[in-house]
Amino acid sequence: MVPLDILRAGEWADVAAVSGDAAWVGRLSELGVRQGCRLQVLQPGSPCLLQVAGCKLCVRGDDLAQIYVHPVEA
Repeated sequence: MVPLDILRAGEWADVAAVSGDAAWVGRLSELGVRQGCRLQVLQPGSPCLLQVAGCKLCVRGDDLAQIYVHPVEA
């Protein structure tokens, strides 16, 4: 399990956990980022552009380190 902010462009991962304030965790869940979902890093850095369930999502800075993932082998 690694923080999302270490993945590179094009890499896929399964979300293992989202930590932080309950409102933040809830908001991400509403946007599709929750335990068990698969996502792809389209553009790393801050802001980071993700593809989640066919939608694009932008996440900034320290928030990336609160999303823990299991990278998926290509």
